[in-house]
Amino acid sequence: MLRHCLIKAFDCPDAWYKVLNEIWFNGEIFKVGYGSEITETKKLNLSIEISNPENRPLLDFMAPCDLDYVNWYALKYLWSGEIDEETYTYGYRMRDPVDQVEEAIKRYTEEIQDRQVTFVIRLPEDIKKYLDKDRKHEPPCLSLIDTEIFNNKLHLTCYFRSWDAYAGLPANIAGIQMFNEALVSEINRRSGKNFTTGKLIFHSKNCHIYERLYPLVE
Repeated sequence: MLRHCLIKAFDCPDAWYKVLNEIWFNGEIFKVGYGSEITETKKLNLSIEISNPENRPLLDFMAPCDLDYVNWYALKYLWSGEIDEETYTYGYRMRDPVDQVEEAIKRYTEEIQDRQVTFVIRLPEDIKKYLDKDRKHEPPCLSLIDTEIFNNKLHLTCYFRSWDAYAGLPANIAGIQMFNEALVSEINRRSGKNFTTGKLIFHSKNCHIYERLYPLVE
């Protein structure tokens, strides 16, 4: 059976605890046969709705990362198009060859009722197992970020094909909230509006806990 679960959370730390709890008690065993880590996992096909992701703190004190890392993730990995030692970043893919972030800001400055503003991160060639004969390819976990302004709030809907619920999720949702705050700030600056951030909604077909992390989650 492929179990799907909807989790409603107040803020980012609340979402992290509820996701871990749901997977720990109701997750299905999935043995990864190919990918970055060959191991047993507990996993669910999961949707998360966070009603107040702007609430501080963005991270729970038990999260395996700190705010410095989240700031780096939001700025370097999501917002900036710069790339150095990384093979790619989400920001690089959103900025090149088309600067999707800039185009999104322009579109919302011109028309707030626009419903076509979607950042696409996954590329067609990501379906390949190898980009060349000597290099195994790992496609991005975050595939797209969809956006909509409703009732003067910018809501984001994001899709993760695969998602580490313990170590990745808390930094990811906090960083995406910071990305949304930067996006709203720039739209407001150019349009003279006073939008705020809205809900964060996430979907992941494989939100999981790795076997090596079972003792920590328990």
